[in-house]
Amino acid sequence: MKGDLHVQKAAIPLLSSWQNFYVIVGSASVGLISLMFVVLSLIASRNKRKSSEVTGVFATPTVVHLCAAFLIAAIFNAPWPELWYVDLALGICGLAGVLYGLVIFWRALRQSRYQPELEDWIWHIILPFLSYMALFGASLVIPANAVLALFIVGAVAVLFLFIGVHNAWDSVTYMIFITEARQAQKEQEQKAEELSSL
Repeated sequence: MKGDLHVQKAAIPLLSSWQNFYVIVGSASVGLISLMFVVLSLIASRNKRKSSEVTGVFATPTVVHLCAAFLIAAIFNAPWPELWYVDLALGICGLAGVLYGLVIFWRALRQSRYQPELEDWIWHIILPFLSYMALFGASLVIPANAVLALFIVGAVAVLFLFIGVHNAWDSVTYMIFITEARQAQKEQEQKAEELSSL
């Protein structure tokens, strides 16, 4: 019991050594969340046909992953009296993320508006799911090896940022290149039909 208390007391300075890292992660995640709102506004203004099932698979989860990075940063900057509070908070976040990842996978299988490619499966489904699994796993490892667990959590937080950047960029490029190309093709087909009817 006394040894456990010593480990808990020694872990508090360990958490404080991560504060600058999580200030950066938190700031970046808030900036990227704002960027996602801009991206979604652009997509909504350009796309007449909105699909909530596609949004529920590709847009909303990206915002959730960025919010997860922000939440991790907030957890690490809170003034916890003992490490087990951090452990519990990270475990809940990881477990909730795993369950959410299963919901996203189910939605991806059910939606019929867009056929995901391998890259979509990797960045929108697989990497976030593995990240949440790693977060939950790290919460289980904290009591035995806090240093290793904290590095795993740090890697997960950064991975959430990269997932957010990739997925936001992917959405914008899809709208610009794919949607406009399809629109141009439809316009050409309509003109061809008009000319053939003359």
